[in-house]
Parts: sequence; structure tokens; C-alpha cells
Amino acid sequence: DYELCEEWGRLYPVPREDLINLHRGHLLHLLEMGDMEKALQLLQRIEDPGICLAISEQSLDQRPNLAACHFLADYLTAHFNASLTTARRNDIQALYIGSKVLLTLPELSRVNYFHLSSRPLLMLEQLLMNMKVDWVAVAVQTLHQLLAGQEVGFTVEDIDSLLSKYAEKALNFPFTLKEKRS
Repeated sequence: DYELCEEWGRLYPVPREDLINLHRGHLLHLLEMGDMEKALQLLQRIEDPGICLAISEQSLDQRPNLAACHFLADYLTAHFNASLTTARRNDIQALYIGSKVLLTLPELSRVNYFHLSSRPLLMLEQLLMNMKVDWVAVAVQTLHQLLAGQEVGFTVEDIDSLLSKYAEKALNFPFTLKEKRS
């Protein structure tokens, strides 16, 4: 049905908003089905860069599944980085990094942290509070690799500071140990 509508749009004039809605629906359908190749082909077929940017951004704002968010954030960063405002670019890069970190977690646990995908530092803190030390190790390693040369609103030093804060809390005892005398 989407392809038929797309063909109709090539033959007859269709209002810009209707065209954006059609392509957004088609793109989200393909991404939900996990067909990233066809989704990429769809975006490449769209000749107007303004329409393509609008479709990609609106699709990302609907927060589809994890793989779709990762795909859209990557696509927007790769193709429209110069067209985005600094704040929007930072949000999209944070979402890309957060989705990349989520992909390192065990599959069944990703749903518990998906709502934090656009806030990787908060996700890391949540993992620390949930005592998921092994997951934190992998997440920190991934973050260190992804943050090299990136500006996303936080730095490697912020990660180190967070880890230090929780390491200090882990060693903080609310009572004193008394010596046993024999």
C-alpha cells in the first residue's frame, strides 16, 4: 500500500505534509519490521532533502524500537549534521550513544533502560544503582570509545566522576567497626 501511494505521489501533486506523513508511516513500518535496508532505500529515494530531514526527525521523535532509534540517529548524524541546531545535534548524538550502550546490555534487560536511551549518563547511573557492575564495565568501555572526539553534553571526565562518586558510596559505612576484645 505504501509503495502504491508513493507511486501515486510521483504521478500527481500531493501536499507536502501528506507526503511527509506517508513516508514517515512507511519508514516506521519498515523499521518496526526490522528491514533497515529497505528503510535506507526509501530515504535515498526521497529527492527533497528538507522532506527527508523532516521524515527522519519526526520518525525519531516517535521513539520506535531500539534498533530503529539507533538507525535513525545514525542516519541523521551522517546525512544532516550541518542542518541540525547544536542542541538538536547533541540530543541525537546522545540518543545514538545511548542506543549503542543499550545494545551492549543483555537483550531481555534492554526494555528496562530504553526510556533512558537519550540520557546515557543517567542510564549508567541507573545501572550502578541496580548493582549491574558487569554491565557497567561494558557500558563504560563503549562510552569511552564513542565519546572520542564527540560533543554530546557530557565527557569522559563526567563518567569518571560518576564512577568515583558511586565507588565512594560503596565504601562508606554508616557505623564504626568495634574491635572484639578477648
